[in-house]
Amino acid sequence: MRKSPTLVWLLLAIALVFGWRQLQTNTSASTPDWINASADVANPAGVGITPAPRADPASRPPSPGLPDFLPPEAGEVVSRIRRGGPFPNAQDGSVFGNYEGRLPRQPRGWYREYTVPTPGLSHRGTRRIVTGGTPPQVWYYSADHYRSFRRFDIEDAPP
Repeated sequence: MRKSPTLVWLLLAIALVFGWRQLQTNTSASTPDWINASADVANPAGVGITPAPRADPASRPPSPGLPDFLPPEAGEVVSRIRRGGPFPNAQDGSVFGNYEGRLPRQPRGWYREYTVPTPGLSHRGTRRIVTGGTPPQVWYYSADHYRSFRRFDIEDAPP
């Protein structure tokens, strides 16, 4: 018996939809709880802005003026941002589009992104600082390539 091309395409489409839903279910089941956590002051609805995992303060040197949830490499990145560079990655300082809407809505070009190096990686990794305004008025950290953000402030120390 010969199957019609329409039936074959329909069965293929159903299989793809089922597979996609299974993938989404498995991905969300392995997502850590902190990714879907509480709201942020700058975003009362809490849309996409969630706590970053806390680093063990005893395991790294303190970064004066920075919150303890930032990795130690973030201190140098913050200093470079405040000085206006230079930046080791060509993408650093480029416009962050906020296409997923996880940060408060602002005009295009208001947000800028910067790489926070991850020791041992030969590529940019997933850690970013996103700033808003020029000079930066707001600061966000993402440990998971923009899936979640945590807002932070820096003290008014010289860069």
